[in-house]
Amino acid sequence: MTNNLVRQLDGNTFVLSEASGDIDASPTMPTGLFSFDTRFLSKWILRIDGNRLNSLTIDDIQYYETRFFLVPGTPTPFVDTDVSVIRERTIAGSFHERLTVINHEPEPVDVQVRIEVGSDFADLFEIKDVQRKKGTPYARVEDGQLRLGYQREAFRRETVVSTTVPARVDEDGLTYDVRIEPHGQWLTELHVRTLGVDGRDLRESLQGRPGRVRHEMQNDLDRWLADAPRLTCDSATLTRTYRRSLVDLAALRFAPLTGHGRTLPAAGLPWFMAIFGRDSIFTSLQALPFAPVLAATTLQLLALTQGFVLDDFREEEPGKIMHELRYGETTGFLEQPHSPYYGTADATPLFVILLDEYERWTGDVGAVRSYERAARRALHWIDEYADIMGNGYIWYRCRNERVGLENQCWKDSPDAISYRDGRLPAPPRATCELQGYAYDAKLRGARLAREFWGDSAYADRLEREAAELKERFNRDFWVADGEYYALALDRDGRQVDALASNIGHLLWSGIVPEPRAKKIAEHLLGPRLFSGWGVRTLATGQGRYNPIGYHVGTVWPFDNSFIAWGLRRYGFAEEAARIAGGIIDAAEYFDGRLPEAFGGYDRELTRYPVQYPTACSPQAWSTGAPLLLLRTMLGMEPRGEHLVSRPAVPSRMGRIELLHVPGRWGRADAFGRGRLG
Repeated sequence: MTNNLVRQLDGNTFVLSEASGDIDASPTMPTGLFSFDTRFLSKWILRIDGNRLNSLTIDDIQYYETRFFLVPGTPTPFVDTDVSVIRERTIAGSFHERLTVINHEPEPVDVQVRIEVGSDFADLFEIKDVQRKKGTPYARVEDGQLRLGYQREAFRRETVVSTTVPARVDEDGLTYDVRIEPHGQWLTELHVRTLGVDGRDLRESLQGRPGRVRHEMQNDLDRWLADAPRLTCDSATLTRTYRRSLVDLAALRFAPLTGHGRTLPAAGLPWFMAIFGRDSIFTSLQALPFAPVLAATTLQLLALTQGFVLDDFREEEPGKIMHELRYGETTGFLEQPHSPYYGTADATPLFVILLDEYERWTGDVGAVRSYERAARRALHWIDEYADIMGNGYIWYRCRNERVGLENQCWKDSPDAISYRDGRLPAPPRATCELQGYAYDAKLRGARLAREFWGDSAYADRLEREAAELKERFNRDFWVADGEYYALALDRDGRQVDALASNIGHLLWSGIVPEPRAKKIAEHLLGPRLFSGWGVRTLATGQGRYNPIGYHVGTVWPFDNSFIAWGLRRYGFAEEAARIAGGIIDAAEYFDGRLPEAFGGYDRELTRYPVQYPTACSPQAWSTGAPLLLLRTMLGMEPRGEHLVSRPAVPSRMGRIELLHVPGRWGRADAFGRGRLG
């Protein structure tokens, strides 16, 4: 489980450790110091006189800084400890640890302080898949420093450990023999550098600049929070969750390939601390009223990496938006296709949606014109490459059968797409929400073409295609005996008829005719899908339903935020508020940090949301969920040069004020008072 680990992070450089601060990684646990997909510390164990330490308390000072208060061994009610230890850790600039050993006795004490150090230089994919290393590790002591390294042909990574107080350094760690005066203290500072193939700090090599030092990170966080809209409300849970979301978004940001210090969020700690096209787009949409800079960077990077060729290994196609970009050993040696990997069917239409929504909020006409070619190529991909079966739908089929993704929608686990009875359809598959995204992308592309690209003929064509898609979709996907939309079509055109949360994304996209919207809203808030905390990914009674199954019964805050937004689009304000209220209520039990997913058990059964054991936390689009829910509750929408607000707030949240919302209008305010539920 990762939920009980202590974390410090700065973009895709992060540390996961035990409550004592120790790192003692097993082959399958993502504990350690990681940077750009490589684990640089797999062992970092502190001992006093041979004993490991136990945690008294942990102070999470900032997302990049933690203080541990420790004692050797296990204290008892009858024996007080002679010494205690304060362990202060930051990853500002690089991994830095300050050790303070305090003598609580009236006499001097002699203690041995030992730091055991090790690195397996594991690629994150190797940890998940338990692969064996193919290169050569080495360890040596040089000038009082410990240098651990790994070499495989031209690929090299090194961990260099130094100390401010002289130590006996060997290939397994550092030892200090210390005398501490009565009621005195002893301290040292340890510094760990993570080096790449050129001998420079890995972040400097890949980002073009070194990691930021502590005061730079604090100043950046202060600016980030100051630039965000100011929330005041009666709900302490919403207030805490809002601030936690802003801080976690700041923590997840990093700046690969974009230059000029522009950042976008990594997808989620620990497994997905990398660029994900889909996740970056959804998070940028959630955060538009709060941090529009994320959308600007996301559009820039995804246009830069847009597909140009046909490549089965990477599943690349002309116009396709990439899925995932990695920097580790397995990617470098083509054991994984993530350089980048294009195995997703939704990021391409979502790119066009984000571009249009970004302009609607910011008025950045320059971006719309700059990315015209990328948007046109994305729209062309929908018709030319995504329509595998030639019937006008977006389909997906894994072309890299060795290590590619079988499901290439947001529910990408192997068992996520199933018939009502639990059977799995053979590929290719056309999930329902993909068609909604395509419909929305065509309409938004038409607006951009008509208003900014000077191409009314292209706009007319896109609008005609969208109308035809809507008619065809509502004929082929509608499950008549259940009055909902099928999860997907199989390769024979038959309905994959499970009832799932994907139907909520159809409301967000606008592909549902008004007469059918009420029935979809009833399903979403009905007992089979709505747990009381949120909408389940798969309805109870379906063959594969499991309340703690990754995509087959859990509740995903991100999913719910877009479902609520879709409900508001169709005028179901009270239903949207119920979902928003349930998710915000759940956040209270996670200290304001919504995880990737949590259990789909009925609220009446558990009285609290049940943790999903391996959920990413923080995760970008879960961090963004409260932001989109705020937008939805306040009914905030851009209308030309103005921000319009039509609040629909749950009564228990009281008054909500969101001040200085940035957009093409400059800064505006939105207000609401709870009157629903």
